[in-house]
Amino acid sequence: MSNPNEIFETFLDSVESCDIDRILQSFTERSSWQNVPHVPAIGLSEIRAAFESIVQRSSRIQWDVVSSAFEGSRGWIERVDRFWIDGIEYAVRCNGVFDFDVESSSILSVRDYVDLGEWRSRLADAKL
Repeated sequence: MSNPNEIFETFLDSVESCDIDRILQSFTERSSWQNVPHVPAIGLSEIRAAFESIVQRSSRIQWDVVSSAFEGSRGWIERVDRFWIDGIEYAVRCNGVFDFDVESSSILSVRDYVDLGEWRSRLADAKL
């Protein structure tokens, strides 16, 4: 059993490894990831699909935490997500609300808030 901050740190390390299988170890079949306003990806196969294209294209990923707060089994994480694709860095500001299952040391749900217009305009040249 871990605390929410430790679970998030493990997840952050997995994202920065660029290893989709390692990323998925932070989730279970009942987990969900939602890039608001899109519908949530539910379960491991849908979460894999949500991450796979950007992770596979990235030679490096770095998520910089700007601020975070944890209360009970919930965390609010403001960050800058950076992806290097074809030698070019693409960065976007995000705010994520994470719900954790401390019994299984996993992420139960994420609602990630991103300016999708800004992200899409930055990624236009990457052709994802």
